[in-house]
Order: sequence, then structure tokens, then C-alpha cells
Amino acid sequence: MKKNSLPHTSVQWTTDAAATCEEISSRVAGGEHAACVTHCGALRASIEQAVREGLVKVSSDD
Repeated sequence: MKKNSLPHTSVQWTTDAAATCEEISSRVAGGEHAACVTHCGALRASIEQAVREGLVKVSSDD
């Protein structure tokens, strides 16, 4: 994972995300294609927490 700035977060879902992520699975069950789901709130929250804890570094390559 790489963060280029604090607002930047990019995630590529694995093929089993619809089965393992509650938010994605409910959206897929509602008819949305898994590849079109742009985010998961729980994942974003855990990434933001990891940044605050210094576990994920924000790149300073400018």
C-alpha cells in the first residue's frame, strides 16, 4: 500500500472481496457490480487509523 497524500487512498479489491467484506457484499446483493464499488467505510477507517499510528506512511515524493 502507498499513500501519496493524506486524502489519497487507492485500493484494488481481490476477487473474494464481495464474499469477505460485509459492505461490498451487501452492495453486490443489491445489484451493484463488485468492481464498481469504490470504497469500504470500514477499510478506509482502518487505513486512516494506521496512518495516525504511523503504520502506513504518507509519501513525501513531490
